[in-house]
This record gives sequence, structure tokens and C-alpha cells, in this order.
Amino acid sequence: MPEQPPHPNEEPRWLTPAELETWQRFSLMLHKLPTALEAQLQQDSGLRYAEYYVLAGLSDQPEHRMRMSELAILANSEQSRLSHMMSRLERRGFVRREPDPTNGRYTHAILTDAGLAHLVEAAPGHVARVRALVYDVLDPAELDSLRSAAEKISESIDRCEQRSDPGKNTAPQPQQRDAAS
Repeated sequence: MPEQPPHPNEEPRWLTPAELETWQRFSLMLHKLPTALEAQLQQDSGLRYAEYYVLAGLSDQPEHRMRMSELAILANSEQSRLSHMMSRLERRGFVRREPDPTNGRYTHAILTDAGLAHLVEAAPGHVARVRALVYDVLDPAELDSLRSAAEKISESIDRCEQRSDPGKNTAPQPQQRDAAS
């Protein structure tokens, strides 16, 4: 189990030079990767990275629909921000919203046929960029290490969020994606 944060009177555990270099490179990659992916998506399909991720998430769901509250968790987005994004996607005909038929207090986001077609058209270029930036530069052992590290870091984030807000939902585990993801 990782150490708990220091008490206010304890000296912080500063990063070693090697840890600091790792952190700086990791932080830079966290900034650069979504920017590079978004540039390709914008150029090739007029989609923002988050919009592509939402469309791909909906494409993975039964009947291409899910509750907005669940989609907000999947997209790691606040409800209001997701609502603005959905409005943009609705204007383009890629999604629609309608009341949940089993509980009218909820709203479903639904991927339209036009949205699915646009996603399928955008996917090959996106996957090619992901391959070029990540998979083609790492060997199988490095990819295994990356996956393991990503899982551990995500679980640590989820634990910290649960401690700070026990009622908060954390992001669902990624599902096996089809070619459009």
C-alpha cells in the first residue's frame, strides 16, 4: 500500500533527481499526446479529442446509448461541460438526447447513424496516429510495462478520489474497443 500523504508538520518526501526527470518527461508526454491526437482529428475529421472519445464510448454501448451521467464519468467531464459538447455534436447530427425510458429523471445520449458513420470514417486516421506515436515506438515489453503502470496510476487516482469524496463515482474500466475506437 502506498504511503499516506505527510502530516502538515512532516517534511515532504522530495523527488530524487531521477524521479524528477521521470516526472517531467511523463508530464510533458501527458500534455503533448492529447494535443498531437487532437491535431490529427481536427485536421482529418473536424473532431476534438474529447468529442472523438465520447463518440467512441457511445459506439461501444448497447444500442449506442448511455445515460449522460455515466457518459460524463467515461469522458472524465463535468455534466455542464459534457452538455455543451453534446450540443455541438447534436448540431452536427452526430448525437441526440432523449429522456431515459425507464427513468425520466435521466437523459440518454444516443449516437446517431451519421455520428457512427463519421466515427468510422475518422477511426483509421486516429488509430494510425496512435500507432505512430505510441505502439510503433515501444517494444512489447515496454507496452506491457506502460499498461501496468497506467493501471496502477489509475487505481491510485481512484483510491485518492474515493478518500476525498466517498460518494463520487470513478471512471469505468475501459472496454474492449472495436476498430472505431
